[in-house]
Amino acid sequence: MNQEFAIQAKNISKTFHISEDSHNTVKHRLFNIFNPPRSKKVEALKMMNFEVKKGECIGLIGRNGSGKSTLTKILAGVYPTDTGHININGSTLLMNLGVGMSHELTARENVYVSASVLGLKIKEIDEIFDKIIEFAELKEFVDTKIKFYSSGMVARLGFSIAVNAGADIMFLDEIFAVGDMKFQEKAVKVFESSWIEGKTVILVSHSMDTIQKYCQRSAYMKHGKMEFFGETEKAVEMYLADNN
Repeated sequence: MNQEFAIQAKNISKTFHISEDSHNTVKHRLFNIFNPPRSKKVEALKMMNFEVKKGECIGLIGRNGSGKSTLTKILAGVYPTDTGHININGSTLLMNLGVGMSHELTARENVYVSASVLGLKIKEIDEIFDKIIEFAELKEFVDTKIKFYSSGMVARLGFSIAVNAGADIMFLDEIFAVGDMKFQEKAVKVFESSWIEGKTVILVSHSMDTIQKYCQRSAYMKHGKMEFFGETEKAVEMYLADNN
């Protein structure tokens, strides 16, 4: 892989097969064994190629259902591709309301699991654990399973892990649109601090102001296709033109 790039994606695509059968139960299947459930194909991502340089902050925009979240999950390793291949140069973390964290584990357990995935050793996690919990403002809930958390609490935990554990490549999916105003202000402050320098960021947002403020280049997606990948101003113009 060319060391200049953090991400290289070639000929990638993804299709989901969604059941159309509203009676998808064991009983229904048993008595309709010769009538397999019908399914429809949804092309979530159509063939695409792109590269992201190390240290770039790339915007990813498009209407709901355009394929933005599917693409970020594929790049972060949550979903496999159907075709093509992706080269990732560095450790990654997806920030999307706790995707990648187990809701059956406590905040304490998730910190250790997530930070370990990023390559940190137990001793290193011990050293930053209190800082992670303090930043996330979850001291009173550190040993509570996160399935009992609000979406804002999960977002705070995930963002704090990402900030303090130091992923090389960050996928931030609407991270500035969740949690309370106090946390959003803190997230923006950290994002703008020296911590972000040198990091590669894929920023998914419906806020064009946010995209234009932080992203040098942006990708505009429509119906699973990457319509444009280049100068942010042009990507935003295309997005706004299609949504008027």
